[in-house]
Amino acid sequence: MTTKHEQILTFIDSLPVGEKISVRRIAKEMKVSEGTAYRAIKDAENKGFVSTIERVGTIRIEKKKKENIEKLTYAEVVNVIDGQVLGGKSGLHKTLNKFVIGAMEIDAMMRYTGAGNLLIVGNRTDAHRHALAAGAAVLVTGGFDTEEEIIRLADQHELPVISTSYDTFTVAAMINRAIYDQLIKKEIVMVEDILTPLERTVYLSPTDKLEKWYEKNSETSHGRFPVIDKQMRIHGILTSKDIAGFDKNVLVEKVMTKKPITVIGKTSVASAAQLMVWEGIEVLPVINDHQKLIGMISRQDVLKALQMIQKQPQVGEKLDDIVAGGFKETEESKDTSGARYQYEVAPQMTNQLGTISYGVFTTILTEAANRYLRSRKKGEVVIENITIFFLKPVQMEAVIEIEPKILEVGRKFGKLDVEVFHQGNIVGKAMMMVQLMERS
Repeated sequence: MTTKHEQILTFIDSLPVGEKISVRRIAKEMKVSEGTAYRAIKDAENKGFVSTIERVGTIRIEKKKKENIEKLTYAEVVNVIDGQVLGGKSGLHKTLNKFVIGAMEIDAMMRYTGAGNLLIVGNRTDAHRHALAAGAAVLVTGGFDTEEEIIRLADQHELPVISTSYDTFTVAAMINRAIYDQLIKKEIVMVEDILTPLERTVYLSPTDKLEKWYEKNSETSHGRFPVIDKQMRIHGILTSKDIAGFDKNVLVEKVMTKKPITVIGKTSVASAAQLMVWEGIEVLPVINDHQKLIGMISRQDVLKALQMIQKQPQVGEKLDDIVAGGFKETEESKDTSGARYQYEVAPQMTNQLGTISYGVFTTILTEAANRYLRSRKKGEVVIENITIFFLKPVQMEAVIEIEPKILEVGRKFGKLDVEVFHQGNIVGKAMMMVQLMERS
């Protein structure tokens, strides 16, 4: 049986794209309190099919597919630039393909402006008119308004005309930054992208007998099953270790592991991998915001996803990507059993004093340890503990050498000593405890 909250979400999802939503309307139509309606609308906003815009209200938008996440809706642009919608509010849910800066004559400008575009321009009414006629939305910079005729055209074509107090250069930079952030999000694989969905998940009930475990084990060859009630809420997990020594007629709830570790769909695969290594578990139940089971992920799922991520072309570079791209293996290390890497400290990696920042230094040390252990075919590495010593400051554009050494290594754990040199002098070092995730 679905809850009122879920019923409201289903109702909101059924509304046409572009429709305005209010707490009062939802409360009245669904016969719930305004507090319940408000929480459901906020949840819908988090799920990406509702957007709230200052001075406009809350509207139903089209939920973007993951492959189109790098595109922004006009509603998102309004929020990014702290804009005000002058007209064409019914088109805020639409997605823009590109933006055009209107710093040229009308004829030249219109050669680059077409349907699905956003023209960024000052208080040039003629440019506003031509852009709307071509199917493009308009962003008016400098805090200017536009004429009533333009607002009527915007409403007629369902294309937003937005005003912002920022100048053209700042606005373009802000939109670029938003698109760039979306690209980075696109690269991060979430648990929801790789999970085995509920309809293909084998589970048990708390009132089942252990005999049911043996049946499911024989059918699937799996040894771990989530235990859920009729409302799909998870109560525990039952493994081969749990049932050892018990009669087959004992109830599942008597021997299951209660309060199992779970993750939500929006957890990154990398975080799930760390959790599985630290806790020494093979499978993780995946739940939604209402604590209901939506699927399962296994250690093999996570490893395959991590290997796939490494093969993907990187689109938006994060700090870790920039640091990793600067590593060079020295010629000396190729002739020895150890490893020695070179790295040049870029200006953007320094603090206000012009010396290497703590965060970058930590990333360089962990990346060196990762590279070294991967080269020794030790699999994926999860840093469990790290102690860093700064011995001397490292200036920008300095070329440093990083030398990791294995102190102790087993099948699941390792200890490393990493030393950093500049011009032959030691400038820093770290002691690391790591857990190893073997490749399957």
